[in-house]
Amino acid sequence: NELRLVPGDELRLRYSGGTSHPAWQSVGHVIKLTAQEEVALELRASQGVPVELNHGFSVDFVWKSTSFDRMQGAMKTFAVDETSVSGYIYHHLLGHEVEHQIIRNTLPRRFGAPGLPELNASQVLAVKSVLQKPVSLIQGPPGTGKTVTSAAIVYHMAKQGQGQVLVCAPSNVAVDQLAEKISSTGLKVVRLCAKSREAVSSPVEHLTLHYQVRHLDNSEKSEMHKLQQLKDEQGELSSSDEKKYKALKRATEREILQSADVICCTCVGAGDPRLSNFRFRQVLIDESTQATEPECLIPLVLGVKQVVLVGDHCQLGPVIMCKKAARAGLAQSLFERLVILGVKPFRLQVQYRMHPCLSEFPSNCFYEGTLQNGVTVNERQSSGIDFPWPVPNRPMFFYVQMGVEEISASGTSYLNRTEAANVEKIVTTFLRSGVVPSQIGVITPYEGQRAYIVNYMSRNGSLRQQLYKEIEVASVDSFQGREKDYIILSCVRSNEHQGIGFLNDPRRLNVALTRARYGIVVLGNPKVLSKQPLWNSLLTHYKEHECLVEGPLNNLKQSMVQFQKPKKIYNDRRLFLGGGQGVIQGSAFGTVGSVDKRSGRGKGLCSYNLMTCISIFVDNGSLLSPLIHPSFHQIRTPICSIWATKWGSQTWCAPIRLSFSSHAFSSISWVSTFSTLRNSNPGIPAWTHWSCSGGASTC
Repeated sequence: NELRLVPGDELRLRYSGGTSHPAWQSVGHVIKLTAQEEVALELRASQGVPVELNHGFSVDFVWKSTSFDRMQGAMKTFAVDETSVSGYIYHHLLGHEVEHQIIRNTLPRRFGAPGLPELNASQVLAVKSVLQKPVSLIQGPPGTGKTVTSAAIVYHMAKQGQGQVLVCAPSNVAVDQLAEKISSTGLKVVRLCAKSREAVSSPVEHLTLHYQVRHLDNSEKSEMHKLQQLKDEQGELSSSDEKKYKALKRATEREILQSADVICCTCVGAGDPRLSNFRFRQVLIDESTQATEPECLIPLVLGVKQVVLVGDHCQLGPVIMCKKAARAGLAQSLFERLVILGVKPFRLQVQYRMHPCLSEFPSNCFYEGTLQNGVTVNERQSSGIDFPWPVPNRPMFFYVQMGVEEISASGTSYLNRTEAANVEKIVTTFLRSGVVPSQIGVITPYEGQRAYIVNYMSRNGSLRQQLYKEIEVASVDSFQGREKDYIILSCVRSNEHQGIGFLNDPRRLNVALTRARYGIVVLGNPKVLSKQPLWNSLLTHYKEHECLVEGPLNNLKQSMVQFQKPKKIYNDRRLFLGGGQGVIQGSAFGTVGSVDKRSGRGKGLCSYNLMTCISIFVDNGSLLSPLIHPSFHQIRTPICSIWATKWGSQTWCAPIRLSFSSHAFSSISWVSTFSTLRNSNPGIPAWTHWSCSGGASTC
């Protein structure tokens, strides 16, 4: 597999020794990566570096355990330290039944914030709701302004006078974006970076702690600055001066952090020793659906009493390299698990990114048709761009490809030469029609195809080579949270029997279809893709709008390719339940009772004493995702079994919560779907409660 470096990575540089120089090694961290594949490394030791040599070096990756140590430490703290989180949040996160709480605060007259765009109705309701609840989930579908909403929430939290607000996200890019937005409201923001990233350029450099330390104007700073200059000139300080320098720097950092209204860092960065003596009552985590649960715990165990998780469980979750860990539940974010447990997320509903025709399918398929368009058709029409869209007022089409997939040179990925050649033709047509390279994004699920497209365009493009180099070609996963004016999606897979691999994940399709602002072109083999129900729906959508085409780009015609409806109905728990294994392992509920003596203790929902089985029957055609024992083979097949407790001689059922949601279609009738609910054991009473709201239902 191809190894990739990012700023902050630690490397060990080694020279084995020779006649001109003795053996040498030093550890450093990456501070810069250039387009020419050059790596700038800042070394810890400056003595004896063989700078006169330019070959004979070896590079080793240095595994850093810092992130894992902090996650493990946070889990331990959560388990044993009663002051780490409030009792209500502790039991809420564990899925215990707790009495609903409302935070009694004086609400602001207006919920917007200075320096931010005016909020729409759903954003206002989200801010208002969050300020009154100890635990809140904000679902931000693509382009709905979740960063602006998050900044407004943080602004009002900071103005409540309950102390500093901690703002986190799993990635440095997301933290920087949010820090910039919050700073524009007039709050004093400090961006805490890992020490290994202090030399890395940042768009919010002026907000970083290390920048503010260097530019603080006081007597201590003057003395520290002199010592720093001495260190730079001599390479190192005497032990007494080094001790003095570190003490002055720590005191200065503490002073700056204490004076901040808001501290922003990554989730792992919240475990930085510089924050060890800080307590944060209010914590907001952006992109929380892309963070693992242990990662989210790091900022939460710093005394949180009010937590806001922002994300979208209908998009891709955290990246877990170990399949065993993913199967064990690490692939499921805290946000997703809380949704499964019945915590209803507040969904932002107005999207400002996509041309209205581009948002139609994602809205209906993934968000129950609730997304409204905050941009008009006229606002998403590119003036002066002459591109041959098959339907002029619909800047989208599915370009039928019948090329064969191949295994890439690495042996671990796929490529499709036919699709790559047509990607180059589409890119060239865009460039000739007046689109600049920075407006175009080429995405594909496979690294093999990504690398092949880059090389193919560079070698075979009919325009200047530099133009093709400026076009971003990336994986679908790496484009989450990003946007381009025009997106070209290469699907790659084209085979008779092997399936469609990565493309089978509906969340990946959601991400792929929602990156474009002005137009999208999808290249793929409809005969192969249509075997998967969700892709079948997409192809049908394009066909109904006369956007399923084939032929040369200058003479596109509607494709006559036939594809049948899939035999089995849509059933993907990763979409419906938000990934991972769901709340039930095997065929048993684990006990969620606790001996913890924290206030607000909740009671367990069910125990391990498994005796009696309840089955649910649904009519064929339902899009429910089963929690366990999925079997959709025929009409009125039991799709899930819940084992109840037998207590003494009486068979009974403790309170059981079955939660599910459909993000696939808006046409489901929940009432008729459940008119066939049956009880497989007459000794167990029927369901006593049924509720449904916003596509998430509980019985």
